[in-house]
This record gives sequence, structure tokens and C-alpha cells, in this order.
Amino acid sequence: MNALVIDTSSWISFLAGGGSELVQQALDERRVHLPPIVAGELLSGRLSASDRRALTSLLDDLPLVPADRAHWYRVGRLRASLGQRGLAVSTPDAHVAQCVLDLGADLLTEDRIFSKLAGLAPLRLAPA
Repeated sequence: MNALVIDTSSWISFLAGGGSELVQQALDERRVHLPPIVAGELLSGRLSASDRRALTSLLDDLPLVPADRAHWYRVGRLRASLGQRGLAVSTPDAHVAQCVLDLGADLLTEDRIFSKLAGLAPLRLAPA
């Protein structure tokens, strides 16, 4: 099975007790990879101290997607390429997409921008 990157939108649904069953399945199979920006986005929410500790513990168990300088250069090139074709993508979303591309993974998301992006780049979306 392919590695799975989970976007912040799908994490939020999962953590709220809903969302795709694929999240728990992929966690159990230890194939979820964490983009650094997603960790930052998730931990920036309003959380109690105990929820923050539990979330941090969950995230600590996931392999972090490498994001060295070359990765960030690819993020910039991806954003530029998409912009030239009429799709404006935020840096965080381009980072998540580039993490998926770098890993050859699938992306689980509820954010429609990634469907548009997948039409312009070889981004594989996991069925929700």
C-alpha cells in the first residue's frame, strides 16, 4: 500500500470524531506521513492542555516528511508552474502537495484546491 499524507482538513474531521475511515486504517498500517506544515496547523488550534499533549503524542509517532532546502525550491517551482496555468495555490498547500509528490504517496483531503491541483500535476488523491 502507498504511503498516505493527510491534509489538515481531513485531520480536523478525524480528530472531531468523523471523517474518512481511511485515516484510522492508515494509522494502524503505519503508512501515514506528516508534512511539517500540517503539524503546525493542527497544533495552532484551540486545544486544552491535555488535548494538545495527546495530539502531540499522536503526531510524534508519525514519520515527518523531509523538508530540506531542495524541497522548498520544488514547492516554489510547483506554485509558479500552477500559477502560470491559472491556479493560485498557497505556500502551505503547495508544501503539502510537494510532500505527496516527493514520497510518491496518496493525499487524503477535504480541501477542493487539491482536486484542481491534481488536474495540473501528478498528484494522487485517496478516496475519501
